[in-house]
Amino acid sequence: MTEEVAAAIKEIGAAFPEAAVTVREDGDGGAFVTVDPLDPGSPYVQDATWMGFQITFQYPCADVYPHFVRHDLSREDGQPLGEATSHGSFDGRPAIQLSRRSNHLNLETDTAALKLLKVLEWLRSR
Repeated sequence: MTEEVAAAIKEIGAAFPEAAVTVREDGDGGAFVTVDPLDPGSPYVQDATWMGFQITFQYPCADVYPHFVRHDLSREDGQPLGEATSHGSFDGRPAIQLSRRSNHLNLETDTAALKLLKVLEWLRSR
């Protein structure tokens, strides 16, 4: 794992101290990361989810994308999850993919921890 990826994982742990950060190296200098538990917010039936993503060896020059959450995440109002979501898998388990690409990646400020926070806030605002 590259030094930059390892530093990003440490930053994620510091930003989400209430959650466990699980890491599996991808064999190319990056890692598959799962943060669990996270509160998806009031629009959802479940009060906790995991969120997973891959930080590739190109980090910080590459966006951390996509993010994944538990496969059974559902809304309290019974409506579909909506745009930018699809069924898939993450690191061998069923998941819902959240497609939130950073179109204007700023290498100075857009960290993996900030991206996780932004995706979580987006999920909560649905």
